[in-house]
Amino acid sequence: MAEDEFVELGADRTLLLVDDDVPFLTRLARAMEKRGFETETAETVAAGKAIAQGRPPAYAVIDLRLEDGNGLEVVEALREKRPDARIVVLTGYGAIATAVAAVKMGATDYLSKPADANDITSALLANGEALPPPPENPMSADRVRWEHIQRVYEMCDRNVSETARRLNMHRRTLQRILAKRSPR
Repeated sequence: MAEDEFVELGADRTLLLVDDDVPFLTRLARAMEKRGFETETAETVAAGKAIAQGRPPAYAVIDLRLEDGNGLEVVEALREKRPDARIVVLTGYGAIATAVAAVKMGATDYLSKPADANDITSALLANGEALPPPPENPMSADRVRWEHIQRVYEMCDRNVSETARRLNMHRRTLQRILAKRSPR
């Protein structure tokens, strides 16, 4: 982005990023700073709420699932202190129910991971009337399925039998899927 495209940000360029994935958080903070935002990061619900109440930012990107709770608590705290804040909820566990809950709590938009800095910037700066453009290179359906299986597998502490039960699939089928490389 060129320097003259930062006009959309307005005078207050403060951005709160809340995510427990530290490498992702660091990369995203750097990318958003290059786009003109003044970033502040938090890795927990408690730290996110403290920043939201002490120095409420104009923009926020908040992960839904954090180690110490739900990111919607940070959304709620920020919305109380700064009703005009533009908030994007990020999650790897995309579901319609959580999207509705996030929007009801005051989120401006809801994005599924993996989302890059361009997707997040578009969501933060969208005026609400026009839909943001679709991603340039979305994940394939096979890749989305594989990511979901991997996520559930990790949630089950890498227990194949429990993962198969939760995914309602045969254990041997799951083992074959897990043995393969990730699709593109």
